[in-house]
Amino acid sequence: MKKISSFTVDHDRLERGIYVSRIDGDIVTYDLRMRRPNAGDYITPLAAHSLEHLLATYMRSGEAGDRVIYVGPMGCRTGFYLLMSGGTEKNAENFSALCTALDNVLAHEGRMPGAARRECGNFRALSLKAAKDEARKYLEVLDSYRRAGTLPTFEYEGGRSGI
Repeated sequence: MKKISSFTVDHDRLERGIYVSRIDGDIVTYDLRMRRPNAGDYITPLAAHSLEHLLATYMRSGEAGDRVIYVGPMGCRTGFYLLMSGGTEKNAENFSALCTALDNVLAHEGRMPGAARRECGNFRALSLKAAKDEARKYLEVLDSYRRAGTLPTFEYEGGRSGI
């Protein structure tokens, strides 16, 4: 059986950040790594579900919304995947759009998007506070680049293993 690309990353060396996980034509899969893997500190299901509702809404409604393919949590609960069209030449724009969307999550007031029974299969499991807490923690990592006026490398440090 073929080993999938994400299983070739040495998760014991992976830090919080944003990485290009894979490229399929002009579709880029970003690894939004919000927690260190295997460190015992995971995103709660409530926080992941809540952030998914807000982050997906703000990404799709924002400056790069027409390029968003998918936004959703990883099963390991250490981050999210963000799939965008446009290739890696859009990394800077996508990074900016992500930061803006996270800023919007922090500023969000009122009702959660998709918080009605007809809109969500688990509509009672949503918390604005939990979503904001996750967004704030992740922005702590991304803000270091914004303050410096630089971009992340988008590359996994320590490379891949098992190739």
